[in-house]
Amino acid sequence: MAGKFEVYQDRGGKYRFRLKASNGQVVASGEAYETKAAARKGCEAVQNAAAGASIAETDS
Repeated sequence: MAGKFEVYQDRGGKYRFRLKASNGQVVASGEAYETKAAARKGCEAVQNAAAGASIAETDS
């Protein structure tokens, strides 16, 4: 089973998204958005960017 995005309203009334793995663990979360539609667009942007993304290691 694939992971899923959840869009929710936080305590401050803003909308956010989180990406959950198939085991229910949160593996990524998004910033605060003013509207639910904007949060959904954030999910879509992550989906599109991740499709061909490479892994880059950097020094901390």
